[in-house]
Amino acid sequence: MTKYVGSLALVASLFMSGACLIAQQVADDVAPENATELGGYALNEAVREAQATKASGAATRAERWMIAAANPYAAEAGAAILAEGGTAADAMVAVQAVLGLVEPQSSGLGGGAFLLWFDAKTGEITTLDGRETAPLEARPTLFQDAEGEPLKFFDAVVGGRSVGVPGTPALMQEAHRRWGSSSWASLFAWGIALAEDGFIVSPRLAAMVSDDAERLARDPVAQDYFFPDGRALTEGQLHRNTAYAESLRALAGNGVTPFYTGAIAKAIVEKVRNAPDNAGVLSEVDFALYRVREREPVCVAYRGHDVCGMGPPSSGGISVGQTLGLLEGYDLGAPEEARAWRLIGDASRLSFADRGRYIADSDYVPVPVEGLLAAEYLGQRAELLRGDTALGAVSAGEPEFDHSLILADDEAIELPSTSHISIVDSFGNGLSMTTTIENAFGSRLMVGGFLLNNELTDFSFRSHRDGVPIANRVEPGKRPRSSMAPTIVLKDGKLAVVVGSPGGSRIIPYVAKTLVAHLDWGLNPQAAVGLPHLINRFGAYDIEEGTSAEALAVPLRAMGYEVGIRALNSGLHMIVVDENVLTGGADPRREGVVLGN
Repeated sequence: MTKYVGSLALVASLFMSGACLIAQQVADDVAPENATELGGYALNEAVREAQATKASGAATRAERWMIAAANPYAAEAGAAILAEGGTAADAMVAVQAVLGLVEPQSSGLGGGAFLLWFDAKTGEITTLDGRETAPLEARPTLFQDAEGEPLKFFDAVVGGRSVGVPGTPALMQEAHRRWGSSSWASLFAWGIALAEDGFIVSPRLAAMVSDDAERLARDPVAQDYFFPDGRALTEGQLHRNTAYAESLRALAGNGVTPFYTGAIAKAIVEKVRNAPDNAGVLSEVDFALYRVREREPVCVAYRGHDVCGMGPPSSGGISVGQTLGLLEGYDLGAPEEARAWRLIGDASRLSFADRGRYIADSDYVPVPVEGLLAAEYLGQRAELLRGDTALGAVSAGEPEFDHSLILADDEAIELPSTSHISIVDSFGNGLSMTTTIENAFGSRLMVGGFLLNNELTDFSFRSHRDGVPIANRVEPGKRPRSSMAPTIVLKDGKLAVVVGSPGGSRIIPYVAKTLVAHLDWGLNPQAAVGLPHLINRFGAYDIEEGTSAEALAVPLRAMGYEVGIRALNSGLHMIVVDENVLTGGADPRREGVVLGN
């Protein structure tokens, strides 16, 4: 059992020490977020123990509560709330407030999130959509040049054009309103103190600042913050963010009113509309109109469990569910068998074909959710997996639906970034939340101590293909499609698994693989998240470099796959609930930890 040490002074010591395929190839050519470890940094007792357990490959064990987050500062903040009797919703608010400070490239107040909540009293799952929205002035041609051709990706990303109305602050408040028990203001204390007193820059943040120097330098505010005195932030450096402390203090004292109808909204709009060379079209009206949406969870039966996720505008819940549903009738053998990965890879390809055709914001486009997850439809599609070799060309299926579905395939690029939080509180509630500003460092615009998202580039840059509309095209007020897949698994109506990951469109196969590793192969949470990745979304198989999975390259090529070896840097966080025992795992590819008691 992890021993919790809840001293803010100890927290301050953390880290101390010295075409569709063409479009996706563009995305894949962008390096993933840096994989880093904490190495020999002087950590407090709780984090040292958690890191040692993680490094050994063993799962962290606890009995009362557990939290897994991408940075030890954030995990400690959430753990402090849980130790005081707070709920998972309370802890999430504290975690997100700190993540926006210590992992600003991945998520924050300027972004959006999807949240799943399991209520221990009712046994029900609720999903909240805090996705960003397109401005009312946005048009389908937002990311097209004067000739109607799509802009180059980073020409669209950097600046105000890509910024949607952030949803994360509203989601934090709505989750706390529904399920919180701690004082709202108290949940920002850790973030405010760390911002004012200083936090230690992690290896990952330092490396990513250095890698993105040219783009960050385009905004003077971001340049001053990430390059104090003209030099990039360095690993182990003490850094402060007083502007962020002021933003958190405004939220703590007044809720999200300043963010959506007050000074913060005004500052964001001014920044976006006046961005040099790439101004956006956000308005204060867009902020005032923003609302968190409750959506119906999407669930699929798999190995005697109910696997539940987020529905549209996320593709994560449907695509993870489809992948598993297609595999339900097959024996997946063992993780070292190429046959198992043939089945998993081609099931993933089939789900991605449907994703590209059908999934978008269901408030704007009819989405055949029930048809895509229907047992009969999945059974028919699963017949395509019979055989011993790779599938040839894969196209979208024809699920049952009562609307006309004449749609063109989407080629939207979704790059790997983002963060994930998994929590189980002492009351038995479970929370799974994936949170993002999209690309690392988002739009590179900084306001109030936090970065603004580039979420609008998750829309298709084209509105039509050969005269046929694309479901995920830009429209005023619409929410762009996402791959985020916060997931909760139930067994006989009881909480069994809380899991999720960052990673762009690879989130879907990351989460599906981890569930297969646990539910089919019996791996504990730490082993499941650490299992090497083999990813197939569009035909080519990507194998995680430097891992035992490289041995599968030869048999997979013999089956007919194009195979590449590359970095696959997920950020999985998984908690398994079995009777009165909690076991958790944090991705060894990143700096996250699991804490519990």
